[in-house]
Amino acid sequence: MKKFFCFIFIFNININLSSQSINLNEISIIENIRDQQIIGNINTNISFSSQPISLEYFDSIDLKKLKLNKYAPSIIKTKDGKIDFKILPIDYSIEFNSNYPYNRNNGTMIPNRGYQHIFSFGIDAKIGPLNITIKPEHHYADNKNFEGFWEGHQDIIWEKRYSLWNTMDMPERHGLKRHNEIFIGQSSVRLNFKNLSFGVSNENLWWGPSIRNSIMMSNHAKGFKHLTINTIKPIKTKIGYFEWQLISARLESSGYLPSGFDRKSAGIPIYVPKINQLGETDDWRYMQALMLSYSPKWIKGLNIGFIRWVQFYSALVEGKYTWMKGNTNYFPVFSNLFRKNDLSATHEAQTDQAAGLFLRWLWVDSNTEIYTEYHFNDAKVNFRDLLLDSRHARAFTMGFQKIFKNSLKLSFEWTQMEQTGGRLLRSAGSWYAHGFVFDGFTNNGEVIGSSIGPGSNSQYISLTKINEKSKIGIGLEIIHHDNDFYYVAFEDSGDFRRYWKDYNINLKYQRRFKNIQASIDMFFIRSLNYQWALKESATEYYVPGIDKNNFHSSLKLIYYFPLSKL
Repeated sequence: MKKFFCFIFIFNININLSSQSINLNEISIIENIRDQQIIGNINTNISFSSQPISLEYFDSIDLKKLKLNKYAPSIIKTKDGKIDFKILPIDYSIEFNSNYPYNRNNGTMIPNRGYQHIFSFGIDAKIGPLNITIKPEHHYADNKNFEGFWEGHQDIIWEKRYSLWNTMDMPERHGLKRHNEIFIGQSSVRLNFKNLSFGVSNENLWWGPSIRNSIMMSNHAKGFKHLTINTIKPIKTKIGYFEWQLISARLESSGYLPSGFDRKSAGIPIYVPKINQLGETDDWRYMQALMLSYSPKWIKGLNIGFIRWVQFYSALVEGKYTWMKGNTNYFPVFSNLFRKNDLSATHEAQTDQAAGLFLRWLWVDSNTEIYTEYHFNDAKVNFRDLLLDSRHARAFTMGFQKIFKNSLKLSFEWTQMEQTGGRLLRSAGSWYAHGFVFDGFTNNGEVIGSSIGPGSNSQYISLTKINEKSKIGIGLEIIHHDNDFYYVAFEDSGDFRRYWKDYNINLKYQRRFKNIQASIDMFFIRSLNYQWALKESATEYYVPGIDKNNFHSSLKLIYYFPLSKL
């Protein structure tokens, strides 16, 4: 009875918080917030380690400076504020690729040649501690045919390509038809109490301080259904501020087959269906993940954090592998960080996991931030193994941003996903792939982490002119595509000519027009040795490969309803 009255008491408290947040389709808003924090124009301790971003991070003064004070105007509101219905901005995102997909952190969108869009609108309803966000998405994609993995490769090279494609769900093309669907999108139902939020959501997530390539959790894939317990804004303690998010999620396969699935090598089919240990296809995966960040009170602007995720087929957690001994439960992220704690090697092999650390340090006095992530996609045997072989199975991102005279921003980010030289003694396999969880760390056919994909590396540098209403910038991106595959496929022949490398020139522009915020991103992409393709010459060894050009453009529009003056 005491528990019952305690429950009633909690849900009758006059709670002013709303978990209304800026979703990842509105990345231009998030970018502007980050710029204003670096400049020092807003007084917030936001770490950018967990996104979407709640408006509860900001006071009324900062919201006005950011022009977010009327982000979602109320359409129905009681005098005491316990009931508040708000209309959310309309998000309209368009992408176009002329020749082949350039696909980066675009949520529900797919790898696509031609035109595609996401159109989204919705409402946010607060009823006491209950917060309901309804933000569905309409997705359309031309999904035109394009040249994928080169048909001219020998059968043995196709077989080696399938060493990756058989261990993760990453089809080059999502079916043969146009896509025209409506999804629940960035919707959620939550209970909020003080700085905490509990609920169920389908929102895209972004963990860690990286801007272009978040290794552990990003919006590169479609949003997935998850239960969440998270902070709405940092919790203050005697030693500093803490933020966290714990999710339990359901990940789905795409249902699409990879290119050349009917091919054979030495008379043996190279495609292996993605099945669990019961021989069932398309088993959903249970994934649990934890993000914890800490900002010490003694070091201004410093934020450090830990991320871990664990996933396996539902048949394992439901106890259907009756012949296996193990300690699987619905909270695997809190156990067996090192392999020495596993009860059974057979059981451990069914579990796909990754963990690591991140850091962001903001120096407001010099208008600069530095950040890094360092993660492992394979569990260490013990702490000694971590100390001795700290590069095994690692991936990292590091970057910085510097704003000169509050108007000129220099940005740089470097991501390394390929294995190190230690693979010669101890291969970890590619990131996001797994030898028993054959769908890998994906949802609906795309990786949930770094958008450049497994085995790849990238460098991006840009210079952006900032003023009160607009931004204009130019950037250079270099991508080394899947070197893990390249080394495996061509090490026997010693063919060093076939690296697939992209040189991408980026032009971008953002502007606020009264109730509309627009951002344009354009890339000219020059792919050298596209898909590692090269036609041999009888007279010359070092001949150019097959190079291709691509033009990528995206337009993102955010429309704020003018129900009151902005």
